[in-house]
Amino acid sequence: MRLGLLVCGHVDPRAVGVAGDYPELFADLFAPLGADVVPYAVDAGSLPASLTECDGWITSPSRSSAFATEPWVRDAVELVRRIVAEERPFAGICFGHQLLAQALDGRVERAASGWGVGVQEYAVVAPKPWMDPAPPGRRLRLIASHEDQVTVLPPGAELLATSDYCPVAMMAVGERAIGLQPHPEFDAPLAGALLDLRVELIGAAKVGAARATLGLALDRGVVARWIVNFLTGAT
Repeated sequence: MRLGLLVCGHVDPRAVGVAGDYPELFADLFAPLGADVVPYAVDAGSLPASLTECDGWITSPSRSSAFATEPWVRDAVELVRRIVAEERPFAGICFGHQLLAQALDGRVERAASGWGVGVQEYAVVAPKPWMDPAPPGRRLRLIASHEDQVTVLPPGAELLATSDYCPVAMMAVGERAIGLQPHPEFDAPLAGALLDLRVELIGAAKVGAARATLGLALDRGVVARWIVNFLTGAT
């Protein structure tokens, strides 16, 4: 399976040495499942010539906002809108989750509670057949790192997973598109390195609390399998 990675941002250059930039992170995440990741530098204006170039599409995170006015962000919103209109399989990760909402008349805003960081637990409220293997107790743990979040689902979208601090943590739009707010591509060493670089931005107390969660077990492999199951089933 060829997964087109819409690169919308980059890992902080000071932390790239931990595990690479987003193309490497997603390649490592999906390689055990037999998927090849093909990057497209959307943030530099490089868009796919055809949506049939890859079997499915995913997005990288970004430090930009989905409601920003930079030309490349507007192009990315329009690209996601076109992916959905043409019913190409799509999985939006973090910023891409927000792009999906922004493109389809949902709402994306700064979170009232501020930054969500560290290992967070999410409740799966609408299990799907492609969520195989199912997590124990319909709960999953992934690393979060975001200040913006989806606050209103797009019309017709379905809520799939939620948490107290992030009500719209995962959603589906029809049978071809899903969005996921946390980061299945992040592991604890990378999250720790990024937290160390953002103490002034996020605040020492919140960073300290987030660091205390990094020893918890993550469901990265489970969610990677879900994404591939979904994209494969949607082709």
